[in-house]
Amino acid sequence: MANTDFFDVTGHIGQLWVFPIKSCAGIAVQSARLLATGLEHDRAFMLVDARGEFISQREIARMVLVQPAIGDGVMTVTAPGMEPLTVDMAFDGPEREVRVWDDRVAGLQAPDAVNAWFSAFLQTECYLVRMAPQALRLSSKKWTRGVDAPTQFADGFPVLVVSQASVDELNARLTQAGEVPVVAERFRANIVVDGFQSHDEDRIESLSVQQGGPGSQQWADLPLVKPCARCPIPDIDPATAASGTQVTDTLQTYRHDDRLDGAVTFGMNAYVPAGTGGVLRVGDAVGGALQFD
Repeated sequence: MANTDFFDVTGHIGQLWVFPIKSCAGIAVQSARLLATGLEHDRAFMLVDARGEFISQREIARMVLVQPAIGDGVMTVTAPGMEPLTVDMAFDGPEREVRVWDDRVAGLQAPDAVNAWFSAFLQTECYLVRMAPQALRLSSKKWTRGVDAPTQFADGFPVLVVSQASVDELNARLTQAGEVPVVAERFRANIVVDGFQSHDEDRIESLSVQQGGPGSQQWADLPLVKPCARCPIPDIDPATAASGTQVTDTLQTYRHDDRLDGAVTFGMNAYVPAGTGGVLRVGDAVGGALQFD
């Protein structure tokens, strides 16, 4: 349970996002179960090439046009020019080794018809996989301070947090430079916080979320442990898959982070401590205590 007397910054969850297929379009939800691996269904699936290596928008921008929807154990996937695809989310193989960044894990491959649909739309041979039940992938213990923090196919951590104020500051800079503002969705965060000051998420040790509505004494504490280093994906328009450089170019002017040897960062990665669960909802109160060097 969090004690609000210790909060230096407060706000509420403005948006919740689940990205069922790594690097494909997300789903804005009003509520989501919080599991040890992050929000339920988030990055539960991944597309890999013939060698089992993950593929992403970094290589194929049109992945962002693949839109999943989830209901009753079935994922329905749509994309421009394609017939809707129905995927049984519990498909059972065959099993194969797949790789996401430096991690190799056992995955279960979807049926041939599913893989043919993705290969046709993305114009490259690829396969949909889900993590095998026995597989375990842990976030970097360097950043979790030795805590075992499982994740699925996210880049490295179960939950990503950004504040709307951070997006607003970026948009002010883009507008000043004559560029078009962007939506928070480009940063592919699970939790978008309203009410913080710009980049407050960088400066708090843990995001405390009040579960169950005003007056509830149930809080979920999500340690914010690693700044999110940024690749070119935020430069891809999620509505059109058009790619530019304006977001990266603008972030380069003010978002170098000494914690990652000067890399450009935006948002904070979090993990879910053992025993934390429940449901997160849009509108849930959040807070945190500022850290000082």
